[in-house]
Amino acid sequence: MESLKVDGASRSGLAQRPLTQRKPSTPMMPAFMTSAPGKVIVYGEHAVVYGKAAMAAAISLRSYLLVTALTKSQRTITLRFPDIGMEHSWKIDHLPWSAFSHPSKKKYYYDLVDKLDPELVEVMQPHLSVVSPKASPADKKIHQNAASAFLYLLLSLGSKSFSGCIYTIRSTIPIGAGLGSSASISVCLSSAILLQLRTLSGPHPDQPPEEAELQVERINRWAFVGEMCIHGNPSGVDNTVATCGKAVVFKRGDYTSAPTVTPVRNFPELPLLLVNTRQSRSTATEVAKVASLRKSHSSIIEPILEAIDKITESAYHLVSSSAFDSKKSGSVQKLGDLMKINHGLLAALGVSHPKLERIRELVESLDLGWTKLTGAGGGGSAITLLNSNATPSSLQGLQRQLDNEGFEKYQTTLGGDGVGVLWPAVLRSGSEDEGGEEIDQENFLNAKGIEGVEMLVGVGIGASEKREGWKFWSNVGPHVDDEGRQEYTSG
Repeated sequence: MESLKVDGASRSGLAQRPLTQRKPSTPMMPAFMTSAPGKVIVYGEHAVVYGKAAMAAAISLRSYLLVTALTKSQRTITLRFPDIGMEHSWKIDHLPWSAFSHPSKKKYYYDLVDKLDPELVEVMQPHLSVVSPKASPADKKIHQNAASAFLYLLLSLGSKSFSGCIYTIRSTIPIGAGLGSSASISVCLSSAILLQLRTLSGPHPDQPPEEAELQVERINRWAFVGEMCIHGNPSGVDNTVATCGKAVVFKRGDYTSAPTVTPVRNFPELPLLLVNTRQSRSTATEVAKVASLRKSHSSIIEPILEAIDKITESAYHLVSSSAFDSKKSGSVQKLGDLMKINHGLLAALGVSHPKLERIRELVESLDLGWTKLTGAGGGGSAITLLNSNATPSSLQGLQRQLDNEGFEKYQTTLGGDGVGVLWPAVLRSGSEDEGGEEIDQENFLNAKGIEGVEMLVGVGIGASEKREGWKFWSNVGPHVDDEGRQEYTSG
């Protein structure tokens, strides 16, 4: 955007114009939003540690990022994350731009970054250590990890001439529950900064598939950089699901190379219950438990891991088949049966928990669907693929029982959209009337809980009707090459 600077020399030609008539400075661009989903592991937990396949899918619980540009005179960058009690501002001119822009360090939006630069991580530390100094050690770590991902992306992609902005994050995804909340946030940040750089031209209905795939790949690559800031050595699966939506099958032969990721672009949208046991668990403990069993009883455990691998493969073939119809109970039952078998095998590995079994018992007693643990187990969350018996009244009955026993339920959708954009941050109600509801910092911050956020932004299941405005890159995913990268082909 061009701007006119009126300095001492050029103002002489405008001498008759009083200075009081100068127009106030205006924002560089309209407020806009990005959004990305969380994820669940549908099939393949624990077996994936031993080189087997697993399938992860997007859920309709999402993170949302509102970006509001400030006037040119306001040279600050603010990151707000009210759901975790975080807010911090940095002066743009005090950030270490020179270190990130040095010719030996500079990265561009089209670059592939597969590891963090230790020197750049070090130079950020003074700007991270001042974030949330009075928070508890646990909260401070979460806040500073989020700030680290944000600053590394901003400093890598942006420049000192970047305009002042407020970045406000709201998330409907439970944090620390193994549902990909950090990846969802990283995708929101990556897509927002790339949009500010004008390096994304979509999504739009007439966009060529090759262009859409390239843009999604760029978002995903930089989201992975954000994930490295938070987790150190992430698999890349969570950010891929958050970017592309639908589902992916992933497989890692060893931990010296990246996993093979195969997009499942035709994965259906299915009704899902997500129930948080509120039972803390350690992924490392559960993985070690399986490793010990495998070492002591390899002839028994290896076939169980092979069977879990076959379940993932069967699910992939099932949803890829032209005969699969998500509106037919028979097709959904086959997916549900695979979930039920998968859970039984995971229980045999010793990674279930009495609370997970109680959730499964409650669902089955009402004949509402098929339940399994998701993630490492030992607590955490359970997912239920709902069947046709899941009426509003029966679900209300289940809700009462879950509430009475201290569980936390989320009604969501499996296999939905990936990263989305609302530009500008204005929603319409599906009519052709001009204008609409503007999403600003005040009403975004004041939205109450998951329902309030979803009702305001109009993406999640809390919206009373489908509102226009949000746009998604659909039916695209990461590039899959011809050298054995695609593990399965539809049969």
